[in-house]
Amino acid sequence: MCAIFFVFLLRGIPDKTVKANPAPQRQPSGQAQVAAASAAIARLESKQGKGKTTHKVSDTTHAPDAELKQEVKVIPNVKKSETENHSMYNIMFRCPLTGEILEKEEIESHIKKSIEMLSTADPISASIMKIHTFNKDQDKVKLGVETMARYLKNIIGNPNEVKYQKIKLSNKVFQEKVICLEGAHEFFEAVGFEKKILALQGQDLQEEFYVLGIDSLEILSDLQSYHDSLLSGEPLIATLDRQQQIFEPSFQAAKFDLPNDFYNLTVEEIRLEQKARTEKLQQDSMLRTKAMRERDEKQEKKKYKYTVLRIRFPDGYILQGLFCAQEQLSVLVEFIRQHLQNDWLPFDLISPCGQKLEDEQLTFIECGLVPSALLTFRWDEAILADVKATDGYNMENVLKQDLLSSAKTFS
Repeated sequence: MCAIFFVFLLRGIPDKTVKANPAPQRQPSGQAQVAAASAAIARLESKQGKGKTTHKVSDTTHAPDAELKQEVKVIPNVKKSETENHSMYNIMFRCPLTGEILEKEEIESHIKKSIEMLSTADPISASIMKIHTFNKDQDKVKLGVETMARYLKNIIGNPNEVKYQKIKLSNKVFQEKVICLEGAHEFFEAVGFEKKILALQGQDLQEEFYVLGIDSLEILSDLQSYHDSLLSGEPLIATLDRQQQIFEPSFQAAKFDLPNDFYNLTVEEIRLEQKARTEKLQQDSMLRTKAMRERDEKQEKKKYKYTVLRIRFPDGYILQGLFCAQEQLSVLVEFIRQHLQNDWLPFDLISPCGQKLEDEQLTFIECGLVPSALLTFRWDEAILADVKATDGYNMENVLKQDLLSSAKTFS
């Protein structure tokens, strides 16, 4: 019983980090910067008199507080009859900035439009997002960002040195590492640099420079925050929407009918390869070694981009979610916890072949859970007896009650 009370005590400790007296006018970074950007877009929309989006986000774990309605085609999560083919496997992606859920073909343009719209309300955050998101070569981005940060650091460390307050646009380093990045111009202008034509010292020539304005130079703390935000910026990457669903107990839970979107190959390529494999197997079925079979199994698994996973709970209810084939098992564990009544209790996941899945760092491909799998949920037996003996804890219904009320049936 001591173990269970220790767990109760741990659960009562809030898992939050509070920052006391944050510095004023600091640029947010990471997730905070994305959330602030979302709020800025919402405020801008409010001033323009636009309404909120009518699309509801089912999983709010990663969604920002504000919503944005863009002039793009949003595919609502409309409930369809389970008799319609593949209605349970809609491959949709969530915009990390606005929370909108869109099809794969639309999500990239939606993210770009969202960042462009943010340029009006928060040009510095928008320019940083452009640099990290619009430029696909991350090695060049890293090199360029470090160079840009060095320009700011020189000004911060030497505020009275005029030579650090201007950047010659034709400078070779500036051309090769910085200005080639989309969003770099916007960043320099947003932090207070202005383009000016200046005479070169000791020469009868003129060149175009970026010159830091006096107002910006007087607030070095702001320049430091811009420097930090630039270095801590990350690309905005759309995440696969889990399309979570709850199903009533059914013997059909192990039946999957996957759409073509789950494959890395086209339908015709799959058909031709299957035909060739069948003919090959007929020729050397007697000569294949165990190593050869294992190699072919690995190649087979690499064909899949996504996997649909179902988890059967002790009461028979089934939780379903969509995942990328290369994601780790830890993602599934967290997904399950979000739907449990007692989300703090340890549990085990049993694979279709009866093995306990223990290494959460393995990918779904490595675990053999692609393109689909039915897993079994089991409470950790070491403390299950203690929990059952504790008053006020009902272990019969594992999932949250509001989820059970929306449970569907397999057709």
